Formats: sequence, C-alpha cells, structure tokens
Amino acid sequence: MGYNITMDFKEIETKWQKWWEEHPEIYRADDYVESDLESAQDRALKQKKYILVEFPYPSGSGLHVGHAFSFTGGDVYARFKRMQGYEVMFPMGWDAFGLPTENYAIKMKKKPQEVTKENTDMFRSQMKRLAFSFDWSREVNTTDPAYYKWTQWIFIQLFNKGLAYKKEMPINWCSSCKIGLANEEVVDGKCERCGTEVERRTISQWVVKITDYADRLIEGLKSTNFIEKVKQAQINWIGKKEGLVIEFKVKNNMAIISCFTKYPETIFGVSWVVVSPEYPDLSKLVTSEQKSVVDNYVEVARKKSEMERTSGLSEKTGVFTGSYVINPVNGREVPIWVGDYVLANFGTGAVMGVAPHDSRDFMFAKKYGLEMVQVEVPKGEMNYVIDSYEKVIDDGVLINSAQFDGLESRTEGYTKICDWMVEKGWAKRKTEYHLRDWIFSRQHYWGEPIPMIFCEKDGWVAEKLENLPIRLPEVEAYEPADDGQSPLSKISKWVETTCPICGAKANRETDTMPNWAGSDWYFLRYIDPLNDVEIASLEKMKRWLPVDVYIGGDEHNTLHLLYSRFIYQFLYDLGVLPNEHPEPYYKRLSHGVILGPDNQRMSKSKGNVIVPESVADKYGVDVIRLYLMFMGPFVGTMAWNENTLMGVKRFLDRWSNYLDKQINNYSASTNEVLVIINKLIVGVTKDIEENGYNTAIAKMMEALNELLDQRSQISENEVRILIKLLAPLAPYITEEKWNQLGEKNSVHVAKWPEAVEKYLIDDKVVIAVAVNGKVRCELEIAAKEKDNKSKILDMAKADSKLKQWIDGKEIIREIYVEGKMVNLVIK
Repeated sequence: MGYNITMDFKEIETKWQKWWEEHPEIYRADDYVESDLESAQDRALKQKKYILVEFPYPSGSGLHVGHAFSFTGGDVYARFKRMQGYEVMFPMGWDAFGLPTENYAIKMKKKPQEVTKENTDMFRSQMKRLAFSFDWSREVNTTDPAYYKWTQWIFIQLFNKGLAYKKEMPINWCSSCKIGLANEEVVDGKCERCGTEVERRTISQWVVKITDYADRLIEGLKSTNFIEKVKQAQINWIGKKEGLVIEFKVKNNMAIISCFTKYPETIFGVSWVVVSPEYPDLSKLVTSEQKSVVDNYVEVARKKSEMERTSGLSEKTGVFTGSYVINPVNGREVPIWVGDYVLANFGTGAVMGVAPHDSRDFMFAKKYGLEMVQVEVPKGEMNYVIDSYEKVIDDGVLINSAQFDGLESRTEGYTKICDWMVEKGWAKRKTEYHLRDWIFSRQHYWGEPIPMIFCEKDGWVAEKLENLPIRLPEVEAYEPADDGQSPLSKISKWVETTCPICGAKANRETDTMPNWAGSDWYFLRYIDPLNDVEIASLEKMKRWLPVDVYIGGDEHNTLHLLYSRFIYQFLYDLGVLPNEHPEPYYKRLSHGVILGPDNQRMSKSKGNVIVPESVADKYGVDVIRLYLMFMGPFVGTMAWNENTLMGVKRFLDRWSNYLDKQINNYSASTNEVLVIINKLIVGVTKDIEENGYNTAIAKMMEALNELLDQRSQISENEVRILIKLLAPLAPYITEEKWNQLGEKNSVHVAKWPEAVEKYLIDDKVVIAVAVNGKVRCELEIAAKEKDNKSKILDMAKADSKLKQWIDGKEIIREIYVEGKMVNLVIK
C-alpha cells in the first residue's frame, strides 16, 4: 500500500523528533583537537566544516518564513557535509538583548528575563520541529551572565588598549520615551517604540574606535572568499578617501573653517561653505541679523534622524549665516551656510560647495540660487557646459583654474594642485573615512552592563576581571528614567561601589551595551561554550576556525559583518586567537528574500504573512522545507506561490509511493536505470555543494519521471541512493524510508553516494545528418559504434527522412565528424 504523506506526516514527525532527541550524538560536533588524533590518517578523516547561520532575535511572534528559509538552506548543507564524512559544527543560539524585548515586557508587565525564556523556548521547539540539525550542546544566549561575562571582558580589553573612550556626542533622542535611540531604532524619523518624532541631543557616551582598524578591515577582505557584492558593501561603508583638509579663513574673524575633500582639484569652483547644525563654533559665525533664522533652523534640523539627514533621497536644506570665508586660492569671498546634510561627527563638520560636480551641492545650489562655477570639461570638449548635475568627470580637464587650466583633472591636475596648496600652507594631506567610531552606549535596561566605574580621583576605570560578570540586576520597574538616564541609574544599591584602583566610593556606569555587542563574537563561543577561564580554548579554535560558510541576510553585510570582523581582528591582536586565522569567516553567503503571494514584502498590515508552522501543520515539514528550497535560487528574491508548493507535495507523494513499490521487491537495475541514478548523484552533489538547492530538486523530479517511464524494478542499492540524495532536504520521510529498509541508525549519518564512472558515459550518441551543410535529420547510434565511419555513412544515406534530399542527386563528397555530424555534399 502506498505511503500517503497527507495522512501520515504528523505521526512520522512525532516519531522521529523523539528519536533524534534520544540520539543527539548524530548532530553533535566532536572537537577532535590535535591531541585527540593519533595519526595523520586520523586527521584526514576528521576534516571539519563550520557552517554558521545568523542566530535570531527571539521575538514573541516566533519563527517567520525568513528564518525558516535561511535555516533550511544552512541545514541542508550541514546534513550534506555530514554525509560526505566531514565533522560538521552547525550551532544555534539567541541574540536576546535589545529594545523589542524590553518594549514587549513593559507592555505585558513582565520581566525581560521571563519574556526571553518564553521566546527562546518557543523558537527552539519550532526549530526542532522543522528538523534543523543544530548541535544543541553548543547553544548560547547573549543574556546569560556566563556568556556576557566575556562580552564585558572584551570591552575592558578595548578600554585598556585605548580603543574605548567616553565622549559627548549627538544622538537620536525620543522625548516621549526619554531614551537615546540607535539609527536602526528610528523609522521614518520617528521612534520605533512610540512613534514620536526624534530629535538630536548631545550626551556623554561610550565610543569604540573601530576607525583604527579601517585599513585592516579593507585589507583583510583579500583573504576571504566573499562574493564581490559583500566585499563592496564593506569597502563602501568604510569609505576610504585620500584628499586634503583645506583651511578657509572667516572674513573679519579669527576663526578658520576646515573642510576635507577628496577632490581638491575643484578648489577654484568653491562658491560657498556649509557647516553642520551642531558645528561647535556656529554661534561665532552667525551675524545678529541672521541669529533668529539660524536658531530656528538648527532646532528643526536637530529633530531629524541622522539617516533622514544624509539620505540621498531627502531634500537638502540650509540657511545663510550672514558670514563669509575667503577661498585661499583666488581670494574670493564665499558665503557660509548651515545645512542639515552635514554632520558634526563626520569629517570636520564642514564641507565646501562645488555645485556642478557633486549631487548634493547641485541640489543645494539650485534650491537657494547659489553660484555654480564649472571647473571641469570632458577631454576634447572645451566648450562643454554643465547645465544639470554631472558627476566629477573621470576623463576631464581643468578650466577656470588659473595656471592649472588644461591639466587632466584626476591625474596631473590633482597632484599639482595638492602640492601647491600644501606648500602654500593652505591645506594638509589626510586620509578620511566614511566609517565612524562605534557609539556603544544605550540608555536601556535590557542590555549588557558596561563594566566601567567612575571615581572622582581616578576617572573612568575598568572593573576588576575577577569580578566579572557584572550581572544585570533583576528589578520590578525598568521603564526609562525621566532624566533620560538608564533605568539602572535608579538602583543605588547596584550603582554605588568602590574604585578598583584607590578603594574610594565610586559609581558604576549605568548605560548598557548595544545589541551588536553580544552578536559580534558569538561564533567563537560556540566552539567552547562552557569554558569559564577563556573565551574559548585556543586548541579548539585552531580546529574550527575560520567559519567555512556564514549564511545571513544582505541587511547584515555591512554593520554586523564589519563589527564582528573588527572584534575578531582586535582579539587576534591580543593573541587569544590562532595565528593561522586572521579573518573569522572564509565564505559569506547572502540568502535571498521571500515575498508574500502579492509580490510585496510580508507584513501584518498587508495581511500577506506566511507562517511556517501553519504550512507545516497542513502539509508537513518535509513539504515546506522542499518548497522553500525549490521556489528559486537560494540567493534570489521569490514570491510565495501555493500552486508551486502543491507541485512539490505531489512530487514527494510520487517519490514515496515509487519507493514503497520497490522496497522488498527488488530486481537488478537495468543499464538505463543505472545511468539515470548515477547522473543524478553527480548533479545533486554539485548543486548542493554550490547551494543550488532548487536545481537539485528539479533534477530529482526529472529523474523520478524517467524512472517511472522505465516501468522496471530497481535494486536495493539504487533505492538506498534515492533515499540518501533526498535526505538533506526532507529529513522525516527519508528517515522513515531508511528505517523501512531495516536500518537501525539514521540515514543522516549514512555515507553520501558516489557515482560509478562507467554509468556516466552515454551509451548512445546522436549524430546530425546534413545535406550541403543544412541539417535534415538525426541518427541515434550506440556510442561504441561512433568510430565506424562506413557504417554510419551507410545508415545516413539509407535514412528515410534523407531520401527526398539525395535521391537522384550525385553525392560528390561525404564528410564525417566523429560522434557529431555527417555532411553529404551534392551537385
């Protein structure tokens, strides 16, 4: 009787979930460090694969379809590699600190600790049901004090090396929630929590000097196998630029405004200068006539988020300060404006305006009627006029630039103008970066306490290492304080302490760390999660690093990837990581995006959300796993399609029924069947290795159709191969079929099949037959006959389809290209 997936899948899933729970060793990664292995042969047999998927933020809504998609892709690859004989580490944990849990806990009047446990328990249960073969013995949670002890340890090392410091900085501020917000917590200029418009406020914050590693972060990419898109995302975010800092003297004032530019050759085109609303000396630049206008503008500008102000799509605004600077190269007076598209914590907080050659400058000049001075034309087009924005011209030559007219802008013009301005003392050479130091403070409760203490005598000092972890106290009330300080500031018993240096009374830092802090090094802790004396054993890290494949979303290809590479490189410099591995990840795989059935991003407001559990309840886990992998390329953008899902279900039903008819009813496989099976082995192996899961499934569908067309029984060996090939994708049904064969162990630790070479050679070849070079028919012959020229020519001339073209004609030449073509030349 045929196996009916619709009827039986729940029973099968329950059975195998229980079995896997009782046999965790099949997914457990053994460390096999050097001292455990007796010979080189042992080491060769224990090659490792560290396969990592980004650990999730465990929200109350449970696993969404994006989780299911990316985790299934990682799981298929992990199962495949285990079957190939690799020792595979495929771990999972929880990135559980952060604002959403705190918001939800406040709303539900629960403690974040309780909410986090409920959410992680739910996520873990859902993951196990979806048959993700995680090694749960390595589970980590960023909110576990045993884990964040090491997050705090890392911060102290940063502080000791001068890479963490306290600084007054402007941040996004929600006046309603009385809390500072990271850029990612601002949506459309409003607070993610309450919808209040965000303003800018300057407060004292901890900052980490990631900029000290900017060049290393670029250089390190060369030793990775990241795709070019990911490398460019990193390089562009770092934004390294060589140029000059040019000094503009303020007219009738002792002040100087410094502007960095990577295009100093356009200096003769400067027709205004813009400073940020937060510019430290702004008040000295504003005339009495313009004071009220500027004050009002600054108040409005500071309410905008940093993203809103710098977005290429947003309108650029500004007001005139009433003052002027002198352009040093030509003595021209140019107006000073204040504009919201300039940030105080980026560059010098001031930029020079050259309208025809910069998009923001062009928009600004058009809006306010500012002068546009063109200083470049394309080579050979001296009368070329820029009447709309045009980027700096790569093959341009200089005009309106005094003695430098006619020089090539990017080469000789750039060099000579730089040398001239530096020699005159008007400018200094500088390398600038888009990358800014990492703001590390949050005025939240639900985060890692920053392990710093302020003493009136010694200033900011680090907590003693033996006192780590500094535990987050459990409290009844943790809403934001009225003064904008962290809720921890109200817990005097926790705040009041003694200075680690002099023993005097002192206070703890009450800000907590950003959620990035715990997610930047979690992949290291998976290697040795229970180690209480170091982040992880050096010997074990030598075994597992680098991560072979890191699967994650495009949205994390910049900040998360950059922050984690920075922390890794810093730990590498400390000597706590293996010398052999200066980069943490070998390959970064950016998974695709699943849209709703309406081709839109899934959201509750649109009513187009697909819940993986609901689909699994209806069709079974194997069906949803297969469908997620079949719907398109793993790196693509795809829309949910119920018809395609049903096609996948039909395939699984047919596959199951076909095997049921073969099991215990074997016969020797025909040559045709062996060719189908062995070609399938090659195709599926290659596709899964390259994460081409959709094409691997398509090949299985095609092979099943061919096998059904054969209408013959197959041997037990070929049945086993078919089960193994599907096993990484459909764990439940293949485990059940494997068990029906009498196997006591799991199919997921069975050896991956290898093709037999002789069945990969086609036993037949198709030869095109042409008359005067035009193909008229084809011959199908046995491959072993392809070198028999006379026989093939006779067969071609005798073919009934060719008769009409050669009968009564004189064949003046007969050409045969072995195994490919016959060409008969006639008069």
